[in-house]
Amino acid sequence: MTAVREVPGLGLEGSQIQTPARPKALTILTVVTVIGILFGLYMALGYAGTDVDQGDVQRVFYIHMPAFLGAFTALLGTVIGGVQYLRTRQVKWDNLALAGVEVGVALALINLITGMIWARPIWNTWWTWDPRLTSEAIMVLTYAAYLMLRQSIENPEQRRRFAAVYGILAFVTVLIVLLITRIRPDTIHPVVIGPSVQNDVAEGAFEVAATSGVTAALMSNMPVWALLVPITLMWYRIRQENFAEHIQALKTKVMNQ
Repeated sequence: MTAVREVPGLGLEGSQIQTPARPKALTILTVVTVIGILFGLYMALGYAGTDVDQGDVQRVFYIHMPAFLGAFTALLGTVIGGVQYLRTRQVKWDNLALAGVEVGVALALINLITGMIWARPIWNTWWTWDPRLTSEAIMVLTYAAYLMLRQSIENPEQRRRFAAVYGILAFVTVLIVLLITRIRPDTIHPVVIGPSVQNDVAEGAFEVAATSGVTAALMSNMPVWALLVPITLMWYRIRQENFAEHIQALKTKVMNQ
Protein backbone atom coordinates (compact mmCIF):
# COMPACT_ATOMS: atom_id res chain seq x y z
CA MET A 1 0.00 0.00 0.00
CA THR A 2 1.33 3.45 -0.91
CA ALA A 3 0.62 7.11 -0.18
CA VAL A 4 1.12 10.02 -2.57
CA ARG A 5 3.03 13.07 -1.33
CA GLU A 6 3.76 16.43 -2.89
CA VAL A 7 7.50 17.10 -3.01
CA PRO A 8 8.38 20.71 -3.89
CA GLY A 9 11.43 21.43 -5.97
CA LEU A 10 11.34 18.32 -8.15
CA GLY A 11 9.63 19.87 -11.16
CA LEU A 12 6.30 18.89 -12.69
CA GLU A 13 7.48 15.43 -13.69
CA GLY A 14 8.48 14.41 -10.16
CA SER A 15 6.24 16.56 -8.01
CA GLN A 16 4.30 13.53 -6.83
CA ILE A 17 5.93 10.42 -5.46
CA GLN A 18 4.58 7.30 -3.86
CA THR A 19 5.82 6.36 -0.42
CA PRO A 20 5.20 3.07 1.37
CA ALA A 21 2.47 3.12 3.99
CA ARG A 22 3.51 2.49 7.57
CA PRO A 23 3.83 -1.27 8.15
CA LYS A 24 1.13 -2.76 10.33
CA ALA A 25 3.78 -4.24 12.59
CA LEU A 26 5.25 -0.77 13.21
CA THR A 27 1.80 0.63 14.03
CA ILE A 28 1.22 -2.17 16.54
CA LEU A 29 4.69 -1.68 18.01
CA THR A 30 4.05 2.05 18.36
CA VAL A 31 0.79 1.49 20.21
CA VAL A 32 2.38 -1.11 22.51
CA THR A 33 5.32 1.24 23.21
CA VAL A 34 3.08 4.18 24.10
CA ILE A 35 0.93 2.02 26.37
CA GLY A 36 4.08 0.59 27.96
CA ILE A 37 5.48 4.06 28.66
CA LEU A 38 2.21 5.24 30.23
CA PHE A 39 1.89 2.09 32.33
CA GLY A 40 5.53 2.36 33.40
CA LEU A 41 5.01 5.97 34.49
CA TYR A 42 2.01 4.92 36.54
CA MET A 43 4.04 2.18 38.21
CA ALA A 44 6.91 4.60 38.90
CA LEU A 45 4.88 7.58 40.07
CA GLY A 46 1.82 5.98 41.59
CA TYR A 47 2.28 2.32 42.45
CA ALA A 48 5.77 2.14 43.93
CA GLY A 49 6.13 3.29 47.52
CA THR A 50 8.17 6.33 48.48
CA ASP A 51 11.77 5.50 49.43
CA VAL A 52 12.24 6.16 53.13
CA ASP A 53 15.76 7.56 52.72
CA GLN A 54 15.71 9.33 49.35
CA GLY A 55 12.09 10.38 49.09
CA ASP A 56 10.25 10.92 45.80
CA VAL A 57 13.39 11.81 43.84
CA GLN A 58 14.24 8.11 43.87
CA ARG A 59 11.41 7.59 41.38
CA VAL A 60 13.55 8.90 38.52
CA PHE A 61 15.53 5.69 38.93
CA TYR A 62 12.74 3.78 37.12
CA ILE A 63 13.53 5.76 33.96
CA HIS A 64 17.22 6.44 34.66
CA MET A 65 18.52 2.88 34.55
CA PRO A 66 16.23 1.52 31.79
CA ALA A 67 17.08 4.52 29.58
CA PHE A 68 20.75 3.58 29.62
CA LEU A 69 19.92 0.00 28.73
CA GLY A 70 17.88 1.40 25.85
CA ALA A 71 20.94 3.38 24.76
CA PHE A 72 22.94 0.15 24.96
CA THR A 73 20.41 -1.60 22.69
CA ALA A 74 20.47 1.21 20.13
CA LEU A 75 24.26 1.50 20.09
CA LEU A 76 24.57 -2.27 19.77
CA GLY A 77 22.40 -1.83 16.68
CA THR A 78 25.07 0.56 15.40
CA VAL A 79 27.70 -2.15 15.80
CA ILE A 80 25.52 -4.68 13.97
CA GLY A 81 24.78 -2.18 11.21
CA GLY A 82 28.46 -1.27 10.87
CA VAL A 83 29.64 -4.87 10.67
CA GLN A 84 26.96 -5.78 8.15
CA TYR A 85 27.67 -2.73 6.02
CA LEU A 86 31.36 -3.58 5.84
CA ARG A 87 30.40 -7.11 4.81
CA THR A 88 27.68 -6.33 2.26
CA ARG A 89 28.04 -2.60 1.36
CA GLN A 90 24.23 -2.40 1.52
CA VAL A 91 22.96 1.07 2.45
CA LYS A 92 20.21 -0.31 4.69
CA TRP A 93 22.82 -1.39 7.23
CA ASP A 94 24.36 2.07 7.30
CA ASN A 95 20.88 3.48 7.95
CA LEU A 96 20.54 1.09 10.89
CA ALA A 97 23.91 2.23 12.26
CA LEU A 98 22.96 5.91 11.97
CA ALA A 99 19.57 5.36 13.60
CA GLY A 100 21.26 3.50 16.45
CA VAL A 101 23.59 6.40 17.21
CA GLU A 102 20.87 9.06 17.10
CA VAL A 103 18.49 7.08 19.30
CA GLY A 104 21.30 5.89 21.58
CA VAL A 105 22.59 9.42 22.21
CA ALA A 106 19.05 10.64 22.97
CA LEU A 107 18.48 7.86 25.52
CA ALA A 108 21.94 8.36 27.04
CA LEU A 109 21.11 12.05 27.55
CA ILE A 110 17.86 11.04 29.29
CA ASN A 111 19.98 8.83 31.54
CA LEU A 112 22.39 11.67 32.31
CA ILE A 113 19.66 14.26 32.92
CA THR A 114 17.64 12.01 35.23
CA GLY A 115 20.86 11.16 37.05
CA MET A 116 21.55 14.86 37.59
CA ILE A 117 18.01 15.36 38.91
CA TRP A 118 18.63 12.55 41.41
CA ALA A 119 22.12 13.78 42.34
CA ARG A 120 21.08 17.32 43.29
CA PRO A 121 19.20 16.40 46.51
CA ILE A 122 21.18 13.23 47.23
CA TRP A 123 24.75 14.39 46.52
CA ASN A 124 24.02 18.12 46.90
CA THR A 125 25.35 18.81 43.40
CA TRP A 126 24.11 18.54 39.83
CA TRP A 127 27.38 17.08 38.61
CA THR A 128 30.56 15.57 39.96
CA TRP A 129 33.46 14.12 38.02
CA ASP A 130 32.76 10.63 39.28
CA PRO A 131 34.21 7.85 37.07
CA ARG A 132 30.76 6.64 35.99
CA LEU A 133 29.47 10.12 35.14
CA THR A 134 32.69 11.13 33.42
CA SER A 135 32.86 7.95 31.34
CA GLU A 136 29.26 8.36 30.18
CA ALA A 137 29.86 12.01 29.25
CA ILE A 138 32.84 10.83 27.18
CA MET A 139 30.64 8.16 25.60
CA VAL A 140 28.03 10.74 24.52
CA LEU A 141 30.72 13.05 23.12
CA THR A 142 32.27 10.11 21.26
CA TYR A 143 29.01 9.39 19.47
CA ALA A 144 28.37 13.09 18.88
CA ALA A 145 31.71 13.04 17.04
CA TYR A 146 30.35 10.14 14.96
CA LEU A 147 27.54 12.40 13.74
CA MET A 148 30.02 15.19 13.00
CA LEU A 149 32.20 12.74 11.06
CA ARG A 150 29.29 11.82 8.83
CA GLN A 151 28.63 15.48 8.06
CA SER A 152 32.27 16.17 7.19
CA ILE A 153 32.68 13.52 4.45
CA GLU A 154 30.99 14.26 1.14
CA ASN A 155 31.62 10.99 -0.67
CA PRO A 156 28.71 8.68 0.36
CA GLU A 157 30.65 5.41 0.12
CA GLN A 158 33.61 6.77 2.04
CA ARG A 159 31.30 8.32 4.65
CA ARG A 160 29.50 5.06 5.25
CA ARG A 161 32.73 3.05 5.42
CA PHE A 162 34.43 5.41 7.89
CA ALA A 163 31.25 5.68 9.99
CA ALA A 164 30.92 1.89 10.14
CA VAL A 165 34.44 1.46 11.52
CA TYR A 166 34.02 4.36 13.95
CA GLY A 167 30.66 3.07 15.20
CA ILE A 168 32.12 -0.36 15.92
CA LEU A 169 35.14 0.98 17.80
CA ALA A 170 33.08 3.56 19.72
CA PHE A 171 31.13 0.76 21.43
CA VAL A 172 34.14 0.31 23.71
CA THR A 173 33.01 3.47 25.53
CA VAL A 174 29.62 1.84 26.22
CA LEU A 175 31.29 -1.20 27.78
CA ILE A 176 33.49 1.06 29.92
CA VAL A 177 30.42 2.84 31.29
CA LEU A 178 28.83 -0.50 32.13
CA LEU A 179 31.87 -1.92 33.91
CA ILE A 180 33.52 1.06 35.54
CA THR A 181 31.54 0.96 38.79
CA ARG A 182 32.68 -2.64 39.27
CA ILE A 183 36.38 -1.96 38.72
CA ARG A 184 36.91 1.52 40.15
CA PRO A 185 36.84 1.65 43.98
CA ASP A 186 36.72 5.47 44.05
CA THR A 187 33.30 5.88 42.42
CA ILE A 188 30.36 7.08 44.51
CA HIS A 189 27.84 5.96 41.92
CA PRO A 190 25.71 3.16 43.42
CA VAL A 191 25.69 -0.33 41.95
CA VAL A 192 22.06 -1.31 42.13
CA ILE A 193 22.31 -4.96 41.14
CA GLY A 194 25.18 -7.30 41.88
CA PRO A 195 28.50 -7.03 43.74
CA SER A 196 30.53 -3.85 44.03
CA VAL A 197 34.07 -2.82 44.93
CA GLN A 198 32.75 0.42 46.45
CA ASN A 199 32.42 1.47 50.03
CA ASP A 200 29.25 0.68 51.97
CA VAL A 201 27.67 4.06 51.30
CA ALA A 202 27.83 3.63 47.54
CA GLU A 203 26.93 -0.03 47.35
CA GLY A 204 23.53 -0.86 45.97
CA ALA A 205 21.65 -3.42 47.99
CA PHE A 206 18.76 -1.40 46.66
CA GLU A 207 16.66 -4.22 45.35
CA VAL A 208 16.98 -6.09 48.65
CA ALA A 209 16.12 -3.29 51.06
CA ALA A 210 13.62 -1.70 48.70
CA THR A 211 10.28 -0.19 49.56
CA SER A 212 7.10 -1.91 48.40
CA GLY A 213 6.50 -1.91 44.67
CA VAL A 214 10.06 -1.00 43.65
CA THR A 215 10.79 -4.29 41.89
CA ALA A 216 7.43 -4.26 40.09
CA ALA A 217 7.95 -0.66 38.93
CA LEU A 218 11.46 -1.40 37.72
CA MET A 219 10.46 -4.56 35.87
CA SER A 220 7.55 -2.70 34.23
CA ASN A 221 9.81 0.01 32.83
CA MET A 222 12.81 -2.14 31.96
CA PRO A 223 11.50 -3.89 28.80
CA VAL A 224 9.78 -0.71 27.62
CA TRP A 225 12.83 1.56 27.73
CA ALA A 226 15.45 -1.11 27.08
CA LEU A 227 13.73 -2.67 24.04
CA LEU A 228 10.45 -1.16 22.86
CA VAL A 229 11.48 2.50 22.86
CA PRO A 230 14.82 2.13 21.03
CA ILE A 231 13.49 -0.37 18.49
CA THR A 232 10.42 1.76 17.72
CA LEU A 233 12.39 4.99 17.37
CA MET A 234 15.08 3.33 15.25
CA TRP A 235 12.47 1.86 12.93
CA TYR A 236 10.91 5.29 12.37
CA ARG A 237 14.33 6.87 11.85
CA ILE A 238 15.32 4.22 9.29
CA ARG A 239 12.09 4.82 7.36
CA GLN A 240 12.76 8.55 7.43
CA GLU A 241 16.28 8.05 6.12
CA ASN A 242 15.06 5.74 3.38
CA PHE A 243 12.49 8.32 2.32
CA ALA A 244 15.13 11.10 2.30
CA GLU A 245 17.40 8.99 0.10
CA HIS A 246 14.48 8.28 -2.24
CA ILE A 247 13.79 11.99 -2.59
CA GLN A 248 17.46 12.70 -3.21
CA ALA A 249 17.54 10.07 -5.96
CA LEU A 250 14.49 11.67 -7.60
CA LYS A 251 16.08 15.12 -7.41
CA THR A 252 19.20 13.79 -9.09
CA LYS A 253 17.14 12.12 -11.78
CA VAL A 254 15.16 15.29 -12.51
CA MET A 255 18.29 17.48 -12.60
CA ASN A 256 19.95 15.12 -15.09
CA GLN A 257 17.00 15.19 -17.48
